Order: sequence, then structure tokens, then C-alpha cells
Amino acid sequence: MSDVASLPVGHWHWSGWLTPKGRVIALFALLRYNDESVWLILQDSDPAVFVARLQRFVFRSKVAINVPDHLQVHGAFRPATIATGASVADVEAGVVEFDMSAAGGQRRLLIAVHGTSAPQDDDGLSSWRAFDLVHGLPRLDAGQVEQWTPQQLSLDRLKAFSVKKGCYPGQEIVARTHFLGQAKRTLVLLGSDVALATGDTVSHDDRSIGSIVSGGETEGTPTRHLALAVLPVDHPTEGLSSGLRALQVLPLQDGLSR
Repeated sequence: MSDVASLPVGHWHWSGWLTPKGRVIALFALLRYNDESVWLILQDSDPAVFVARLQRFVFRSKVAINVPDHLQVHGAFRPATIATGASVADVEAGVVEFDMSAAGGQRRLLIAVHGTSAPQDDDGLSSWRAFDLVHGLPRLDAGQVEQWTPQQLSLDRLKAFSVKKGCYPGQEIVARTHFLGQAKRTLVLLGSDVALATGDTVSHDDRSIGSIVSGGETEGTPTRHLALAVLPVDHPTEGLSSGLRALQVLPLQDGLSR
């Protein structure tokens, strides 16, 4: 759903794949690695399932789609050494660096073509996902796939879709919503003193007004539980709840778009 043709070699941006009805199947970072290769770095989707579905659209084109089994990925909350913004860099032979920083923090992502990754840090992974939520990057589990349009997920904040490029699945609905101003729902960051789960209902005055699309991450001391929800554009900012849990509307931070 992004304009891949306009992306320079060595640069990346957010993108996604939609159903014909304009619902998000998957979100990913898309890198034009060289003149002949494009990388899709999936956030949450099962890569084997993703490739199997995408393969059905390869007819007579000389295109190969695969899931490399030798790539290793490591993220860290530290400044990128060479990569800047949307431009990636080879920090050493076979290791590509991404600058994943935004307002409120420095991050870098390394993808190694060969070698072994550092041991997974569960606490660090949770902090990474919380950073994504705070900056409006939804993390879609299986129950949220094909449920939301790009506008409902406010993916314009990440510049993740195009309304000017040629036809793609769901493009007509995305363009119509954009040009006619018909987006009635938007992405909202919520906080709570107790855990929030994906799929939970968000209510106001005992009336359901939306649902949580990404949740389960925490930040800060004392601990604050975070979630992203899809709510009406004119949603109330006070008196929100999910079950017996009071919710606070928090500001989304900028700087993660590419």
C-alpha cells in the first residue's frame, strides 16, 4: 500500500498489505535493498504464511519470494552508528543497520545476513513494543488481522500508505476515504493501572465506543499499562473504561514515520 517505485535504494519506509476491502493484513518495514531486491521486515505476521498468501499473486513475473533462514535480528535502545532516518547502512560485512529512533528515544535495529544473534531480552522486547505503541505503530496479533483500514489505524501518521500510486488491493477504499474525508474512527493511545488486553471493549458511560487493537505492554515506574484502541474521531477524553478498569487518554508521540 506504499509507493515502492519512488523509494531510493538503501532506504526504507513503513508499508502494509490490504484485503480488497481495504483491511490491513500485515504491517511491515519495506527496504529497497538494491536494484533487484526488496526486504519486508514483518512486525508480527508469520512469514511463512505471509509468503504463501503473497505467492498467489506471482504469475508470469520473474519474481522470487522467500523467507531467508539465515537472517538474525537484534534491536537495542542506543543511537544508530551510521544509519540515519530512512537511510540504512552496512555497519560491517553482511550487517544492515536501521535507525528506528523517534521522539523520546534512540533505537537501532541490526539485521545480520550471517551469524548468530544476541540472546533475546524479554524485558527489552517489551520495552521495544511499548515504544512502538507510544509512537502509533500498532502490533497486530492474529485476532486483529483484516479488521481495520489504514485510516482507522491512523497509518497516515507513519506515512505507511499512498493515495497517489497505481492500483493495489484496497486502494479504491483507501483513496475514497482520504479524498472524501470519511474517516470516522482513529487510533488512540490509552493508559491504565492494570493490564489491558487486545480485543477488550472500550466504553464511555457504559456504552461501547471502540476496542483495543494492541495491548499488553508496560512502561515507566510506577508501571503504566499501554494499549492502542480504535475509537470515534470525536471520542471523549475522560470517563473511558474497559470493564472495571479506568483508562486515560495519552498523547501519541511523533518521529517514527519514514
